[in-house]
Amino acid sequence: MATEMPAAELHARFSSPGATPTDWAEGRRHIDEAEVFWLSTVRPDGRPHVTPPLAVWHDDAMYFCTGPDERKAKNLKQNAQCILTTGQNGLAGLDVVVEGRAVEVGDTAELVLIASTYESKYGTRFTSPEGTWFGLSDAIRAGKALVYRVAPTTILGFAKGEQFGQTRWRFA
Repeated sequence: MATEMPAAELHARFSSPGATPTDWAEGRRHIDEAEVFWLSTVRPDGRPHVTPPLAVWHDDAMYFCTGPDERKAKNLKQNAQCILTTGQNGLAGLDVVVEGRAVEVGDTAELVLIASTYESKYGTRFTSPEGTWFGLSDAIRAGKALVYRVAPTTILGFAKGEQFGQTRWRFA
């Protein structure tokens, strides 16, 4: 699958004078390097729910996993719209917000690729018997963990530092 180059636009109202849009390569670098994301879903009664899953980027989409009885899985059955957020807890750096619809992955070949992507990104945390998430890759490959793909509709980048800038990357 070819990597999509999204259209970038700067939101001048929320940006410093003279700011320019953040390059998509920089936004991707932050997504690729982020260890933790915050997943926002909506409970059936309309209240928000936020939880910090591990997530990976593969073939122009974000992926995360969960158990079938967890709140986020129940929420996504009712409303597949969600947001994955990552960034810096400070006034410098780049915060990234991925908006899209979560779709459960059932294809075995795709699950194998995603398990390998997790192992590549998180290393011994997934591959070592002493690792925090040891065994999760096998559960993903076997279809025992729910895996969701979020193809972004929009990704926002909030640049902070000497200049502030809000970039919107739009996907087809």
